[in-house]
Amino acid sequence: MTEVIRVSSLTRKFGKQAAVDNASFTIEKDAIHGLLGRNGAGKTTLMQLLTAQDFPTAGSIEVFGANPVENAKVLSQLCFIKESQRYPDEFKVRHVLESAPWFFANWSESFANDLVEEFDLPREKKLKKLSRGQLSAVGVIVGLASRAPITFFDEPYLGLDAVARQLFYDRLLADYAENPRTVILSTHLIDEVSNLLERVIVIDHGRIVLDEQAESIRGRAFSVSGTSGAVDDFASTRKVLYSSRLGGLTTATVESTSADDRKAAAAAGLEISPVSLQQLIIQKTSSSEREFEHSA
Repeated sequence: MTEVIRVSSLTRKFGKQAAVDNASFTIEKDAIHGLLGRNGAGKTTLMQLLTAQDFPTAGSIEVFGANPVENAKVLSQLCFIKESQRYPDEFKVRHVLESAPWFFANWSESFANDLVEEFDLPREKKLKKLSRGQLSAVGVIVGLASRAPITFFDEPYLGLDAVARQLFYDRLLADYAENPRTVILSTHLIDEVSNLLERVIVIDHGRIVLDEQAESIRGRAFSVSGTSGAVDDFASTRKVLYSSRLGGLTTATVESTSADDRKAAAAAGLEISPVSLQQLIIQKTSSSEREFEHSA
């Protein structure tokens, strides 16, 4: 696929602390990417670098083949929505919607109006008087209706309740199908967005620890449960990502893409279950933390 962003050996330090540490990856055109990781992992700093709102200590960034810093041609094709979005004090909801076409060439007024109704936003209410959830909805609407060639969502939907977040996911997926563009979702609510993602980039302690197609990640491990002896025998010759015991029973998560391994587990009388994307990433970041601490 065509790449729209290329990052090479990117580092951003604040004093001696590296918020982004020697990161290299690409972002593909017309795909939904998940930029995943724990709070403080470096997701927001990385997005600020990609959108030229911050500057790297080392390394390079190319967006549409060019450096985005002070590049109006590139920046006009980006939309960056973050949780802490700020607007002029006297702005009302309608002011945000009326000014959006100045910044986004692909702005859809009809889509924005539909979303305002669905999120039940008061157009004449000042933004500073909105609830956190309502303010989050404003950001979500701008991000969706911008239809920018590259749209970044830096967890702006955290203020929404579960029903409103699901509305966001549904509208994002439906509009993306009709109007493809590149979307980067930054979140730690991995299970909620896992079905949306085509590509997964996981950052931990500023380092990229995983960068793969989502489908390949989902199939790389499975869990087995049964008596401790049977699970231990099965797991002894395989890579175990995680295990837990309760009385005489054990559950182990095994990294494997082999159908033969699953057949062997079934033949041993073990119960087999899939592993969620969130579980895999938690285990991956836990592993990277141990490696980080060991190398520090």
